[in-house]
Amino acid sequence: MARVELKNVRKSYDHGKTWAVNNVSLEIADGEFMALLGPSGCGKSSTMRMIAGLEEISSGEIYFGDQLMNRVQPQDRNVAMVFETYALYPTLNVYENLAFPLRSAGVKGADVDKRVREIVEILQCEELLDLKPFNLSSGQSQLVGLGRALMRQPNVFIMDEPISHLDTRLRSRMRSYIKRLHIDLGYTMLYVTHDQEEAMALADRIAIMDVGNVVQIGTPQEVFHQPTSMYVAGFVGEPPMNFLDCQAEQKNGTYQLSYKGYAMPLPEDAAALAQRQAIPRDVVVGIRPFYIDVAGERSDQHTTPAEVFVVEPMGDTTVISVNAEDTRLQIVVDPETPASSGDKLWLALKPAHILLFDKQTGVRLQ
Repeated sequence: MARVELKNVRKSYDHGKTWAVNNVSLEIADGEFMALLGPSGCGKSSTMRMIAGLEEISSGEIYFGDQLMNRVQPQDRNVAMVFETYALYPTLNVYENLAFPLRSAGVKGADVDKRVREIVEILQCEELLDLKPFNLSSGQSQLVGLGRALMRQPNVFIMDEPISHLDTRLRSRMRSYIKRLHIDLGYTMLYVTHDQEEAMALADRIAIMDVGNVVQIGTPQEVFHQPTSMYVAGFVGEPPMNFLDCQAEQKNGTYQLSYKGYAMPLPEDAAALAQRQAIPRDVVVGIRPFYIDVAGERSDQHTTPAEVFVVEPMGDTTVISVNAEDTRLQIVVDPETPASSGDKLWLALKPAHILLFDKQTGVRLQ
């Protein structure tokens, strides 16, 4: 196992005209599970490949522990990798596929067999040992791929979108396997994904990327409840955070929020912020779908009218999409809540869960 540190790492594929990875600095603690999260093209796979040594860095430094890895060849980094494709040898059975990395490294037969049996016990897949890859399901194939990557007891274990192609049931099962592997083995793990649900479920911490930059690093709870920008707030969470363009007005020494002429409650942290610095007039209110109450009648001045656009029953919850003036919002409610397309509702935002963002920069005001 090893601590991994990136210092001002950059990567360009066109001699510095554009940067696929731009000044990325992050540290993965020894034995930590970190997810690298972001949409396609954000630079997460390039970052992963530079850590593994599959691509040269344009500038910056990468360390495993105290060792500078910039010039260390991929085969000498002891990095295990699992990709979306399984890359199993079709003519070898599962036992032989698992044994192959150690046999290629010249490890003796008895030691190879011992390690195969250890991995099989961890993955609980003894019944697969005699099967060829064409006899395996997608989930079983990815399980064998994980096992083969674990054979060498790597310093760093990297997974690049390993389960994104699986169906919902298999993804859930494989997440449990991966989580348990980390608990049992304690490897330093980097998990690259565009799926915020996978990152939230698996990682100790999440590094969120956008156009080559790491924009926030934190625990799943931190990036969900304390996003530093509208980008992070909108990317993490399902359904995503709602945003409303509002005005912050100061009257008699206190701030008030309004949306299309309707009063909005001011969160306590924003009131405290106003005591330290001026709040921009144009702000964006962020509120997650779970923190909006709905009612058929107006209850007080801090409510906003809306019309139901569509209702989506999800079993244990219902997602209601509404039009509030010219803004589409999503609200998660109890499945017994009466609502149909075209219904008129009044919305009340829970003040404790309102976040404020600067409309010009998208940065959270805090």
